[in-house]
Amino acid sequence: MTYYDKRRVDGDFDTVVERTTEALADEGFGILSDIDVSEAFAKKLDIEDYPNYRILGACNPPLAKQGLDAETDLGVLLPCNVVVYETDDGVLVSMVDPETMLSVVDNDELDDIADDVKSRFDRVLASLAE
Repeated sequence: MTYYDKRRVDGDFDTVVERTTEALADEGFGILSDIDVSEAFAKKLDIEDYPNYRILGACNPPLAKQGLDAETDLGVLLPCNVVVYETDDGVLVSMVDPETMLSVVDNDELDDIADDVKSRFDRVLASLAE
């Protein structure tokens, strides 16, 4: 079972982070959290050469409200994580698959929300690949 979708994106790391944030905003998502894993590892583990790796906590407030109204404990799965990271092959953007993520919740009311988020994330990834 695949729990994410990802694409290689042309550009330098910081530019890809910015483009990803903008593409998410175009689909109604704001960034609630921005975790710089490389910086955290440098500070906490004295690892100075860990590749660039950022976890963006994306949230679409209307969709989050619908989900929380249908399933109060859904907050343990929010926000939706989007990761931008560097490899030897370039910069990749990886997004959680909301359909897979919400399949762990036994609530049919979440199916349409998962489909909506998946469609929006698909459009974000497609726009980044252009």
